[in-house]
Amino acid sequence: MALTAPPVTVPIPRAPFDGGPDPASWYERVLGWTVVWGPPAQLVTGVRFDVLELPADAGAAVLRRPVPTGPVAVMGRRMRFLVAAGAADELEGLLDWLEWGGVALDLAALGTGGRITAPAPPGHPVDAEGSPRGAAVWLRPPEQGCEALLPALPAPGQGSGPARGPDLVRLVAAAATECHRARLGRTVRTGRTDQAVAFS
Repeated sequence: MALTAPPVTVPIPRAPFDGGPDPASWYERVLGWTVVWGPPAQLVTGVRFDVLELPADAGAAVLRRPVPTGPVAVMGRRMRFLVAAGAADELEGLLDWLEWGGVALDLAALGTGGRITAPAPPGHPVDAEGSPRGAAVWLRPPEQGCEALLPALPAPGQGSGPARGPDLVRLVAAAATECHRARLGRTVRTGRTDQAVAFS
């Protein structure tokens, strides 16, 4: 009499986050972020995070500074720094306080009601043929729970520090300075001398 082994229950294999036809679903499943399906899929700002957006050359200079940041993405000639939800409402006041008010900086913030194109999730293959030129990509990808450590204003009576997370004021100050420098550099390179040059 032949013995038969008891049936073995094999769990259904989990699909890797970078597989499947809808890689943007990773944002909903893993991070819990709100996604508006496209194409292209978009991430909603003002819920779990806001975005500080600036020219890519200025953003690259910010990344070379010793200023802590959260996740950072680039799309074409624009760089996007994720900041705490509600931070977009603070940008104008911070620029005034930092004495950048009234200066053309090409620095913007996206908060409630905004959207950004969802970059390919971390680890998802991005092939040159299948991705349009200028597609959004992560330079510093997000991780689960990263919203708690996004650049924000300190609470009253609370200083900045490692336990607090990155300081929004330092990030905005660095971004404003680098946007101004990049603008001056572009003005000099294009030979435009009809504008007054101010040094930061």
